[in-house]
Formats: sequence, structure tokens, C-alpha cells
Amino acid sequence: MEKRFILFILLSGFVIACDQDISPEITPTFIELDVPEYMGKTVPFPERNPFSKEGIELGRMLFYDPILSSNNQISCATCHKQELAFSDGVALSTLGVSGNTLQRHAPAIINLAWNDGLFWDGGAKDLESLTFAPLAHPDEMNQDITELVEELKQIPDYRERFKKVFGKDTIQSALIVRALAQFQRSLISHNSKYDKYLRNEEGGTLNSLELKGMELVGKKCSNCHSGEFFTDFSYHNNGLDAVFPAEPEHVGKGRNRVTLNPEELGAFKTPTLRNIMLTAPYMHDGRFKSIEEVLDHYAQNMVNSPTLDTTFILQNENFGVPLSEEEKEAIVAFFQTLTDFTFINNQAHSNPFLIRKE
Repeated sequence: MEKRFILFILLSGFVIACDQDISPEITPTFIELDVPEYMGKTVPFPERNPFSKEGIELGRMLFYDPILSSNNQISCATCHKQELAFSDGVALSTLGVSGNTLQRHAPAIINLAWNDGLFWDGGAKDLESLTFAPLAHPDEMNQDITELVEELKQIPDYRERFKKVFGKDTIQSALIVRALAQFQRSLISHNSKYDKYLRNEEGGTLNSLELKGMELVGKKCSNCHSGEFFTDFSYHNNGLDAVFPAEPEHVGKGRNRVTLNPEELGAFKTPTLRNIMLTAPYMHDGRFKSIEEVLDHYAQNMVNSPTLDTTFILQNENFGVPLSEEEKEAIVAFFQTLTDFTFINNQAHSNPFLIRKE
């Protein structure tokens, strides 16, 4: 009896030791992503999808992998290029599977972890739900999600990575979008010249024109582009159009397409000003080719409508944002300080397949 007990103890110890040896191999390394105090110190995430080192890397692989499209030629990075702050540099892309012109300008992927509504009209609550739309849209990636799951299951490396990140022996569509969301939430921009100015770091000295521009942005733009994220994360009719047609795809209705609230006709999400000099063309349909066209729009070309945001309504029935040519020049100079070269050159955000080949 005593020998059996000793044997049981020895075997139990062996099993525990084996578990300890295996555990690090199948358990992801959970991490927090730190940001400056003026951005909240850490990057937020939903409880169901915490950051892990392996999860972000899996999401990065998926982001750059054309296997996500039905023709295996289009990846997320096709329309979200790192060198352009994860925008695409064109007004309305034709690079989707169908070759048809898309109806909305591809937004930049910058600091999206703090958003509680995504797309130009807030049609997606979070990054997990957002991803299903471009994957399935016939003019974008045109992917059958069930087929995608089966394709990924055929790749041993993906099977191993999904198991380590999510602890499941199978790949599921919900896990695909969670991995992609982890990577996209990790795309944080906080190392521009302006950030160095805030932190009183080397390379953060602003000249007189840039300081004047910073002051003007605070006075004339901050009702929408507020705080250190340079967005209020909300929706505004900023005087682009007087009418808001239902076709195509109700895009021109803006936030109203989602809420059906008549007061939100023509209201679109406020984009961040961070890296703005890299993300032309501008607006939900990319109608303005340059930042100068944007400033001209606010200064003298806004269109009035019943839902025009009250921010732009001035005295004597005038509307817009009065700007002199000198003020425009100063604002552009400040915008230049918001370009984050560390962000657009960060190897942790780059195509992992190309890096491996080098």
C-alpha cells in the first residue's frame, strides 16, 4: 500500500511538472500597452479580448495576409498602408476584389482603441464587429467567412498560433476578428514632434509659426478636434452638402444612416488630426485633395443645411470658420508637427512576411 502511495505521488508530481512545462507554450503573454499620461497611460481593450504579445502578432499576420480575400490577392493592408498612417492615399478605392469603386474613403487606422463607434457613420460598435464588414463586402474582400476559417485551418502555423492565443483547438470566425482587433488597437500614434513638445523632450521645440498654429487650432478647430486625440469621437454635419441622397448605399446620410435621426443627416465622424498631412485626400468621400482645400472649405465654401452643426453658425446668419491666409499657413505648420515618423516606420506594425524575407 505504501509503495502504491509513493508511486501515486511520483506520478502526480510528473503530471504537474509536465503541465508546468506545457503551460508556457499554450498560454499567451498578456500585456498592457503603455501610452503617455495625457492619453490615459494605458490602451483600453474590451474584457473579452485582452492584449497579448502573441495575439497582436497573429493579428498583424492576418492584417497583411491576402488569404483574407476571396481571390487571395487583397489584404487589409491593401487599403491601409503604414507609410500613409494606415490610410490609402486615394479618394475612393477600386482595389477591392470586384474592381468597383467603393463608396467611402478608407479611413486612417490611428488610435482606434478609444473609439466606441467606427466607420464614418459609426455603423460598427467596435473593431471586432467592424472587421466582418470589409471581409464580407462584395466590393472589398468578398470573403465567405466559413471558407476563410477552413483555409486557415489548413495552415499549421495559423492553427498553432490561434491555439496559443485563444486556447482553443479550432479556428473560429470570432477569433479571427479578435486577433485583427488586437493588432489594430496596438496602432497607437504618440511620438510626433508635438508629443515631444508636450513631454518636453529633445526634438520637441516648436517655432513661432507652429505655436501660432497650435493656438489657432485650439481656438477654431477644437469644438470637434478636441483633446490630445484631436477628435471628440462624435459626428458633425460640417457643411459638405445641402442634400443627402439615399443612393448609393445611403452613404451621404452620414450618422443618420445608422440612427435614422433626422437631426443627424450629413453628420460624419470626426477624424483625428494626428498624421493629417499623410492621410490625404480628406472627408468621407475623399473630395478634398489637399489640406489647403479643407481649410478653404471651412473658411469660405461651406454649404448651409438644416442640420449644419451649430459650431459653424456665426452671427448675422453667416456660417463657417473665418480664417485668413496667414492663419491657414500657421495651422498647416502646426499640422506638420502632428506627423509621427516613429509610427509609420515601426517594424512592429509592418508586413511580417516581407520582414522575414529580408
